[in-house]
Amino acid sequence: MSAVRLLAARSARAHRRAWRAVFAALALTSVLLGAFALAVGSTALGHPRVERYAAAPLVVAGDQNTRYTAKPWGSDPETVRAALTGPVRVPARALDVVRTVPGVREAVPDRVFQASTGRASRPVPGRSWRAAALAPYALREGRAPRAAHEAVAGGDLGVRPGQRIGGHRIVGVAEGPRALYVTEREARARTGHGGALDAIGVFPARGTDAGELRARVRRALDKAGLRDTGAARRAEGDSGALRVLSGDARGAAEHVHAAPVRSGLLELEGAMAGTLVLVALLVVSSLIAQALHQRMGELVLLRTVGATPRQFRAAVVREVLRVAAPAALCGAVGSVPAFLALWWWLPRRGAVPDGLELPTPGWLFTLPLATAALTVGAAALAALLASLRTAKARPARAEQPPGKGRRTTGLVLLVLGTGSAGTAATQRGEAAAAAASGAAVTLVIGCALLGPWIARGAMRLLDRPLRRAGGPGGWLAAAHCAAYSRRLGAAITPVVLVTAFVLVQLSAAATLRAQGGAQAGEALRADVAVTAPGALPERALDRLRARTPGVAAATAVLPGTVVLARKEAGEPRLERLPVRGVTPRGLSRTLDPDVTEGRLSGLRTGTVAVGADRARALGLSPGSTVRLRFGDGVERKLRVTAVYERSLALGDFLLSRAELARHSREPATTRLLVATDSARAAPALSRALPGARVDRSPSLEPPRAEDEAAGEALSAVAVAAIGAFAALAVLSTLSLVTAGRRGEFALLRRVGAGRGQTRWMLRWEAAVVAGSGLVLGALAAALPLTAFSFAMARALPYVPPALAVTVAVTVAATVWAGTALPARWALGARGASALRS
Repeated sequence: MSAVRLLAARSARAHRRAWRAVFAALALTSVLLGAFALAVGSTALGHPRVERYAAAPLVVAGDQNTRYTAKPWGSDPETVRAALTGPVRVPARALDVVRTVPGVREAVPDRVFQASTGRASRPVPGRSWRAAALAPYALREGRAPRAAHEAVAGGDLGVRPGQRIGGHRIVGVAEGPRALYVTEREARARTGHGGALDAIGVFPARGTDAGELRARVRRALDKAGLRDTGAARRAEGDSGALRVLSGDARGAAEHVHAAPVRSGLLELEGAMAGTLVLVALLVVSSLIAQALHQRMGELVLLRTVGATPRQFRAAVVREVLRVAAPAALCGAVGSVPAFLALWWWLPRRGAVPDGLELPTPGWLFTLPLATAALTVGAAALAALLASLRTAKARPARAEQPPGKGRRTTGLVLLVLGTGSAGTAATQRGEAAAAAASGAAVTLVIGCALLGPWIARGAMRLLDRPLRRAGGPGGWLAAAHCAAYSRRLGAAITPVVLVTAFVLVQLSAAATLRAQGGAQAGEALRADVAVTAPGALPERALDRLRARTPGVAAATAVLPGTVVLARKEAGEPRLERLPVRGVTPRGLSRTLDPDVTEGRLSGLRTGTVAVGADRARALGLSPGSTVRLRFGDGVERKLRVTAVYERSLALGDFLLSRAELARHSREPATTRLLVATDSARAAPALSRALPGARVDRSPSLEPPRAEDEAAGEALSAVAVAAIGAFAALAVLSTLSLVTAGRRGEFALLRRVGAGRGQTRWMLRWEAAVVAGSGLVLGALAAALPLTAFSFAMARALPYVPPALAVTVAVTVAATVWAGTALPARWALGARGASALRS
């Protein structure tokens, strides 16, 4: 062991320049892994913020999850669940049951409705004044409401007692957020839903333990057979049991939109962290292997003078660990500010909703130590694998060409990547995106393993053009690349990585945006759009149709979300989909979904129109039925009335607005599409709806899922992080390669090659590396991108010209910097003196 330590210490000191590149790559790996570990940990601990129910130790609420149970092939039944986006309400009789539980001092019902302020501004939540005690929100001035049409204004509504707002006379002003508090009787009448409640706040009697009372309330509800309002029509596998919440879990009863975003955010972070681990392993392994390969003569000498395979492997691993340990610790420290910067930036991009709390307790910041240990372990494993063949070989044959096992593994990965791309072509949504991303990563790793053979093939194509058109420098570059294909393959690998990853991540989204925008332009027939920051008056649609001159047709549009339960390869799946609710009357004058089967005139409550791709996947046609679960947990069996093609612009399902509004959290109309036949229509619309915005050049935005903003923001972070990582890998690899060629440069100088010829040789080599890497990266991205684009849009992938130019220029500049800057040292006076010494 003393010999091993001595060899490792002296080698690390003698090859500091080579290990600097490995140090930088390992430090950046530790930074990124630590930051993503902190992000995943914080998101896993996240919960909706407790605000309205902060004073109530217990809250009885509906089950905000829908479940689906299915039996996979040859396995036991499995249950999956998904968070619902609408409030699942509590039956009114649950209030009487809770009040009879021993130890309950008071049970306060909470009913929430949308209260209009009488202006074209966003509606505010309406509640009974009694429910204000659940926070509690105290009166600042005035008194509580006692009669109908009296209200207390909460927050900064900007009104004082005695003023009127939304048909109510303000009699008091309270603390807390913007809201309108009315009498219990009016709140019961306004909420509807058969008297159902949004939640029940429970206060224990003096001396009663909250934990014990929670168990009593739970038993009482179960004994009464009470389930939430959506349970009666849920699919088999849904519990529908009322929840008794305490602590941080109480926030789920008030911020129902936060849980779906949190689950989506967690899945995205986990997927991107997994991709980052694969990329880091690939890059770090390549760099360590290249650093060791640069010293193959020295390593061969160690075996020749009697070093055993075990001593050889131990010396190499110990040498790498001397670099990896401090690099990983530096990265762990740097991951904390990187994580804090990410957590500051995501909310500003709309990726984190206001009601979602993402805590960062002190113990969470120990996670980077675990990722640092993972980084060190990955470096040690890479060193062990890189030294394995040399350690086992006979000393006279220690320097071996790449073996058959590497070539076989690379070919197998290429086949698997192609198969994953084929899977992406048969899927939709998240499954297609995951399969395409997995195919790209697999193909890139396959290309990395096959790097020497790919480089050899590339040089067979480029050898003659280089020798003919490149002059002496081109002839030297061709000779070098042909002789050192392994070195060339190591340089090409990170270029392939950055090109393929960036193209897949950004072009997939660009393709969907381009195709969705094209379909939206074709689907929109309305020439005017009427929008309001809040709700339009309830009778606005009828008033426009009947009394506004020049209006030929008007359609109210309501966005929403449904959950589709289905099987995928026998596995149960719950897919959350954004949908639209529209008013059927005159729909063909304002929207053209490109109906291929059936008729949209039959769209009403109990029916649905389905996008063609979704209809093909589910085997639907006009007259068949499909089961959809709405945001409040209610499952409806809907009859298909039409099949249409433009699903990227309109969503996979079109429902009647009345159907969707019954299950929506915010059923108020905020957007009207209007088809006009007179120039007088636009001014008349402005007069008919004062305060609303009349847009004479309307556009149709494709529907967006709740976690889409989070996906876009995290995708941008992942592209930036892995792009920077791959760029560092390009610089490091080329620096290692160039720095290790000082002896070769000196030999060229001695046999008569001029400094200018040597520099032209390096320029041509950089061109070969950049060009081959860009072509291979584009090919590695093309297959999964084409499969994904065909599955989602039935179109070829779209690569924005600006993106293509940016990738090409960035790769060229990075390759040039990685070649020219080290070469300046190697060819200069310091390099010459180093050679003479």
